[in-house]
Amino acid sequence: MRFAIIAAGEGSRLASEGVKAPKPLIEIQGVPLIERLVRIFARQGADSINIIVNEQQPKTLAHIEELQKLFPINIVVKSTPSSMHSLHELSHLLRGDKFCLTTVDTLFREEEFAEYIKAFKDSDGDGIMAVTDYIDDEKPLYVDTDSQLGITAFCDKPTEDSRYISGGIYGLTPKALDILEECMAEGIERMRNFQRRLVGSGMRLKAYPFTKIIDIDHAEDIDKAERFISGV
Repeated sequence: MRFAIIAAGEGSRLASEGVKAPKPLIEIQGVPLIERLVRIFARQGADSINIIVNEQQPKTLAHIEELQKLFPINIVVKSTPSSMHSLHELSHLLRGDKFCLTTVDTLFREEEFAEYIKAFKDSDGDGIMAVTDYIDDEKPLYVDTDSQLGITAFCDKPTEDSRYISGGIYGLTPKALDILEECMAEGIERMRNFQRRLVGSGMRLKAYPFTKIIDIDHAEDIDKAERFISGV
């Protein structure tokens, strides 16, 4: 199975709050975020780990190139306007097999992720999306589900069917990349709108609940992440 990491953001909010390291190189328990993901993916048997990095992050690129000596990593260096565009830049590396995509600032417990990957590998559906009922996000994407955790909608505001929010971990089949091409051709922007198109196109997507997933968007999130991974 293939894995992908979007590490192409600028991390401007963190920089404005005094965080000097590029977001992918922020350390949690002494390990940079990008390296933590690479090592977790490798332990899940990744055939390849495909990473897109911003052109303005030479330190991040240098670190990934060091990791490339140890792990099956493909690197795309390009600045993009959104995560959806970043996925498009990686898409030629993901065709032909199931793939799991996450952004570099998505933090989760490895044991939960391992169970999620097992469920995804065993699934005969079109995709499994990580979700959580832990909401600590400025603009959460709410996920509507049916009684079997089938995803029926992605919403900017909660509805009576919104039990969870998106966790930013996407397990998808190559069919999703054809829909991505349609979105790009139509000028659709933002990852959440791509996810809406997946549902609208009839893809059979399931929600997979995690107890907690943290996005590191602000300086205070670093301490939250440290305590979360430490089990505090």
